[in-house]
Amino acid sequence: MQGPASLPVLIFLHGGGFIRGDKAARENVGLYFARQGFVVVLPNYRLAPAHRWPAGAQDVAAAWQWVQQRIADHGGDPARIFLGGESAGAAHVAAATLVRRFQPPGGLRPAGVLLVSGVYNAHLEYLARRQFGIATPDPRNDAYFGADPQSFAAMCTVDLIDVAPLPLLITFAELDLLQMQVQAGELFARLVTQHGFSPDLQVIPGHNHLTQVYAVNTGDESLSGPVLSFLLNA
Repeated sequence: MQGPASLPVLIFLHGGGFIRGDKAARENVGLYFARQGFVVVLPNYRLAPAHRWPAGAQDVAAAWQWVQQRIADHGGDPARIFLGGESAGAAHVAAATLVRRFQPPGGLRPAGVLLVSGVYNAHLEYLARRQFGIATPDPRNDAYFGADPQSFAAMCTVDLIDVAPLPLLITFAELDLLQMQVQAGELFARLVTQHGFSPDLQVIPGHNHLTQVYAVNTGDESLSGPVLSFLLNA
């Protein structure tokens, strides 16, 4: 039963290069945002290579439906659900929230979306492996998107965006993998120039791809500070 003081909700998906990872590794994210007054949901999702694109986006949509239908029983407000993820989790959240065909009947309109160092253009990563220093074959993207370059263009979130603008925060780390920095910039530019969005964009200082998330729920609020500000003001 929904109480008079129901709390905002954050659904946050872990990373792991599409092939590994577990919600238990992001307990620190759950603890931090619970202390800030959020009901936090940390779902798992199906992993590659057993489950390929668009399994991750489908799992985000399924998690959204479950939370929207049941979170009031746990003190959460179904009208204030935020979706976020890091790395592969950000890739899945981006696809689910920015591409209409991956959404459940009735759509998926979160109160805000948080994308931390995600993959949004698999075709670019394939074409620029030399420049980005990505191994061939790529154990991450090939496992999830497949190894056929002819199919990559049809699986790029940046090329599939077809939803109305919504509150969005895109971040990458100062010492992040080069491909993550480029893709964050590309997603930001596409959203602004082609789709009418006005997303927030944040560089997380002094951190790399992994340490930025490990720092959450410590004295270092390089990532958690901007994220909390976004969630409170979206």
